[in-house]
Amino acid sequence: MNIEPPVSTMAEAADPVLPGIRATQAEMVALRHHLHAHPELAFEEFATSDLVAERLASWGYEVHRGLGGTGVVGTLRCGTGTRRLGLRADMDALPIHEQTGLPYASRHAGRMHACGHDGHTAILLAAARELAQARGFDGTLHLIFQPAEEGLGGGRKMVEDGLFDLFPCDAIFALHNMPGFAEGQFGFREGSFMASSDTVIITVRGKGGHGSAPHLSADPVVAAAHLVLALQTVVSRNVDPRDMAVVSVGAIHGGDAPNVIP
Repeated sequence: MNIEPPVSTMAEAADPVLPGIRATQAEMVALRHHLHAHPELAFEEFATSDLVAERLASWGYEVHRGLGGTGVVGTLRCGTGTRRLGLRADMDALPIHEQTGLPYASRHAGRMHACGHDGHTAILLAAARELAQARGFDGTLHLIFQPAEEGLGGGRKMVEDGLFDLFPCDAIFALHNMPGFAEGQFGFREGSFMASSDTVIITVRGKGGHGSAPHLSADPVVAAAHLVLALQTVVSRNVDPRDMAVVSVGAIHGGDAPNVIP
């Protein structure tokens, strides 16, 4: 797909944002706030996918729904070019209770866009509108709105449902917000960028007893405490220093009473 560069002007030199994007900024910020206030968990993005599909259709995209359950794909063709480009964003929220106090905070207890997928969806919709209006390319554009990025494999489910059979792409691009970066700063890398994750659950079994008589018990809490510290050496003593890996213990559960060895 050949993207035609915009004609530069003195005004654009001062403002790096495309005029079409700048013109819809307030609308897209409001859309992002709406998504943030109405978060939906993995494979439950019904209202979100409805909104995405409605907006894409209103801008002239062919809309396909149902891949991965709640996934949405919008297709726009311009010119006679044969190249096909994919742009992807995720839509799901996390099972977290929001306490930010923001005027557009989540209205649903126990659900929050704490990872920024509301922003991702709004960003791709803003790009969708600009691309549909400018049509400064020659080829086929597929916009992929993915459900269930947060650990449930929504991307894999879309692929298994025939995503790239129905919408083949010569290249596909995605982004993730990075709050630690300065505004206007971007990082690029071909191939793997963000980390993948695996979950490990370790059960330590001991022999319970009274806290005053630890010699009659086998204390699993002490063993678990040592295990947490020992796990920190997995990376430093098993991973090539030139590679990257992280081991984090996110939760540890023991007994219920302060004077009882569980």
